[in-house]
Amino acid sequence: MSRPTTLEVDLHVHSEASYDGHEPVELILEHAADIDLDAVVITDHDTIGASIEAAEMAADYGLVGVPGVEVSTADGHLLAIGIEEMPAPGRPMVETVEEVQAAGGVAVVPHPFQRTRHGVRKRRLKHVDPDAIETFNAWLFTGYRNRRARRYATKYGYPAVGGSDAHSLLTVGRAYTEITIDKPVPDIDSDDIVAAIREGDTGVRGHRASIKRATGHYAKAAARKSAWGVRTALKKSAWGAKRTGSAVFSW
Repeated sequence: MSRPTTLEVDLHVHSEASYDGHEPVELILEHAADIDLDAVVITDHDTIGASIEAAEMAADYGLVGVPGVEVSTADGHLLAIGIEEMPAPGRPMVETVEEVQAAGGVAVVPHPFQRTRHGVRKRRLKHVDPDAIETFNAWLFTGYRNRRARRYATKYGYPAVGGSDAHSLLTVGRAYTEITIDKPVPDIDSDDIVAAIREGDTGVRGHRASIKRATGHYAKAAARKSAWGVRTALKKSAWGAKRTGSAVFSW
């Protein structure tokens, strides 16, 4: 039997495909690999195309590819992880959870109880049976909502997960989930990560991150984003020059 492997996975990240996201998936994957994450789940708002693309490219960056989406249900936001088809938004959360589970994914309640960010209210959540609760969301300004989410998960026996809820490169990996799987890394895939979350083989990290590590993440992200901007500008310039050259030649 192989020794258990512990992966560091950021389960809650937005790309430029979200209305409030900023980064292309290639840049997110590159940065996730550089800060030693093992996987990053792109969970854009009510659109899954970029996440599928990221999951397909993940292996090129030494990461495990896991698709997902953040669904706007009638009762609040829901992370659907490990699925490849977008659940219809606007329906009751209980129905969406059941659809995600039937599709083989896990339904995770993000930033619960925070009404200003479309977190599900406690009275609504009591009628839902998700697979896990996000008990640490790095986007929150205070720890109160995270502590309340942690108490809820503990009281009702739900697995706890953490995510950065990053909308820009600087915050990717600020919170993440440690996931333990009884396989060597090369054999681990999306289904293994989904199963481990469902079984509660998880640990939450992020609030204990050292200032040194956080500073290192920010410095790498800032440098990488600048380099990405330069490369993109050069590509656009080269493409423009090629078009101009073709036009001149055609005359």
